[in-house]
Amino acid sequence: MIRTLSKSIREYRLPSLLSPIFVVLEVVMEVIIPFKMADLIDHGVTPGNMDYIWKTGLVLAILAFFALLFGALSGKYAAIASAGLAKNLRHDVYYKVQDFSFSNIDRFSPSGLVTRLTTDISNIQNAYQLIIRVAVRAPFMMIFAMVMSFQIDVGLSQVFIAFIPGIALALGLIIRFAHPVFRRVFKTYDKLNNVVQENLHGIRVVKSFVREDHETDKFNAISGEIFEDFSKAEKTVAFNMPVMQISVYACILIIAWIASGKIVGGVMTTGQLISMMTYVMQILMSLMFISMIMVMVTLSKASADRVAEVLTEEIDLKNNESPLTDVPDGSIRFDHVGFSYTGDPEKLCLMDADLTIRSGETVGIIGGTGSSKSTLVQLIPRLYDTTCGTVFVGGHDVREYDIDCLRNQVAMVLQKNLLFSGTIKENLRWGNENATEEEMEEACRLAQADEFIRKFPDGYDTYIEQGGTNVSGGQRQRLCIARALLKKPKILILDDSTSAVDTKTDQLIRTAFLKKIPDTTRIIIAQRISSVQDADKIIIMDKGRIHAVGTHEELLAHNAIYQEVYASQQKGSEENG
Repeated sequence: MIRTLSKSIREYRLPSLLSPIFVVLEVVMEVIIPFKMADLIDHGVTPGNMDYIWKTGLVLAILAFFALLFGALSGKYAAIASAGLAKNLRHDVYYKVQDFSFSNIDRFSPSGLVTRLTTDISNIQNAYQLIIRVAVRAPFMMIFAMVMSFQIDVGLSQVFIAFIPGIALALGLIIRFAHPVFRRVFKTYDKLNNVVQENLHGIRVVKSFVREDHETDKFNAISGEIFEDFSKAEKTVAFNMPVMQISVYACILIIAWIASGKIVGGVMTTGQLISMMTYVMQILMSLMFISMIMVMVTLSKASADRVAEVLTEEIDLKNNESPLTDVPDGSIRFDHVGFSYTGDPEKLCLMDADLTIRSGETVGIIGGTGSSKSTLVQLIPRLYDTTCGTVFVGGHDVREYDIDCLRNQVAMVLQKNLLFSGTIKENLRWGNENATEEEMEEACRLAQADEFIRKFPDGYDTYIEQGGTNVSGGQRQRLCIARALLKKPKILILDDSTSAVDTKTDQLIRTAFLKKIPDTTRIIIAQRISSVQDADKIIIMDKGRIHAVGTHEELLAHNAIYQEVYASQQKGSEENG
């Protein structure tokens, strides 16, 4: 885990080194000050030597100045290094996620990835700043102060050494009980993010069904779990402070009691006692800082493990060593393909799909909910890999292609395709970032979107809200189709993406495709038979299998499922008419 995260330090290695160096210099200054202070008291204040007081006072002022300077520089570089690590971690995690397959994302969940990019990385940032500054300062301060205290009095120095094993044991027990709770609480954070994300995304549905109270109860339940877990962890961690305070005050009392006898007996001077007490405070404060660091590291370790999980995740879909970078044509062949979302050949949701589609054909796919229509087409651009069998595009196994090159030649328009915040032009350029205005307008005319765009006051510069909430469902689908067309793909897949447009517009879109992009293979998944009846072939999916393949006329004459669907839709049309 440490090795994985440390790779993200990169250009911030120098600040990461400078911070502990300046910390050590700061500690040296602070440790020398009490020693010089004892000298000042014993040789300047006690005999009344003003000349010695001025000289030693000047030295103390210089030491204090440099301690302040080194401390400030250490804080500056620690802040730069920790913020830089957090920036690089967000970059690395985000870019790693971009290469994830759908199955990789399913393993973490979107809400879990958001928590890792926000809360978890913030915890790592805070811990790293403590590690390169306070975690260096505390042990060095303890060692240097201990060395100086032994120079003053060996017997007194042994008092606080006796307390160290007990303090270490107490810290170990606190960490042992607190860490599992902190790890559990971040998983609960994932649930909380998921509830909030789901609620905000579906806020219109929530309000239309008056389910605000139900959603509030869900939120409160998960928020309550986080409260309970954090309360339990914090109660455990809270023992840290009493343990340290008892140790500090006990040491001070014991040392003061022993030292008072030595002063009376003339074995120790007043200055030495003051220095000893300062060193005792420095040592015990260092122990307190170490305990605080251990608590923070315990909290952040759970976060670090979660972030490292993403960075070390094995990506399911990879290019081979010498991938093909050119897709010859839009021909498709499914060779006895089976697929399972769990990767288990015994639990296939798509079974023995055997199918050939020639380049430039129009293919319709119909079937009931859960018949694996979308699963079938998602294997074409290799959004998932087959569990068994092979998918060929342009005569080659899809696994032989460079993934980006393959997907650039396969455009998919989903029923719930998203528009992003930005202008219509910016959204269209997702299909081709270098598209000219003429190319965008042509794509929109093919998708029957140009007419309604021009009715907007700002036309193609109209701003689209996140998710396309300020346009209708049909308008959103047509903009998504236009965006896909700008890729100029060899294969165009419309996954129920005209469900929100009327039948007339649907017909105009299909006619435009036939005339303007005749060489592009067009696969149309639809619920309405009218959307696919002009296709070169129609595929009927049923219970994860290809039930039948044929033209509209052939299926209407010989296939019972197709006849039943056609009859019900015709009856519905007549009743609505």
